[in-house]
Amino acid sequence: MTALFRLIVLVLLLEAALYFLLWIYMRSLRREALEDEWDERHPEQAGDSADRDEFVRRSMVNFEKSLRARLLWLVFIIPTAAIMGIIYWVNWQ
Repeated sequence: MTALFRLIVLVLLLEAALYFLLWIYMRSLRREALEDEWDERHPEQAGDSADRDEFVRRSMVNFEKSLRARLLWLVFIIPTAAIMGIIYWVNWQ
């Protein structure tokens, strides 16, 4: 039973680290795309400005509610379900 508990803790720690890294990566990709979009729409205001920062901030709030951001939770769900399925299959079949 302690081996199962250690496995659960280890898997959750690895999943959390992977989730955090993917979350940072996806946010940076989206932020860069929004900054490029601002630069295309407003070539005279290219570069850092208060308006650009506000545009990116508002758009990032919408990104947090998007499907892509929510699908990151599959990092926790899929491996956990697979491990539970394997444990069930090996022990009770």
